Amino acid sequence: MTAASDNEPIGILIAAARSAINQTARAQLDGSGLTPQQFWVLMALFEHPGLSLRELCEGRRMDPPTASRIVSALARRKLVHIGGDADDRRRCRLELTAEGHAFARGKKSLLRELRELVVADLSPAEQQALRKLLRRVIRNVTPGQAATAEASLADHSHSLEP
Repeated sequence: MTAASDNEPIGILIAAARSAINQTARAQLDGSGLTPQQFWVLMALFEHPGLSLRELCEGRRMDPPTASRIVSALARRKLVHIGGDADDRRRCRLELTAEGHAFARGKKSLLRELRELVVADLSPAEQQALRKLLRRVIRNVTPGQAATAEASLADHSHSLEP
């Protein structure tokens, strides 16, 4: 099988893309002591201050144990502060510390470069199509969501009939 086969499994392509993105980020983060996952979480908190852990998980499409581990590592490095929520004592709010904010501010251009690199040769229409297809793949492999999506599609197909 050749590396550029038209029949190359989609899952392998998705994994290779993710790996390449993380390798590129890792090379740019060299010396910072952050992993690519920590970088993405730190930048998410920079762009969206005060997220709860649940909101972070939803926005980054992460499972809670992974997000919790990453946030704890960032807190140990004094880059993230885990604070309370004024409206719900059970919920924590995540904020960058002054050091975390300074680091993230210095990495804004790297974040922009990485995002641009991923879609460099894709038109806006291709980007939207890729997002739509990747969301469908995620639904397909997420337990319980494929059947729900199929039922939803079936319901919508009936409403389109004259």
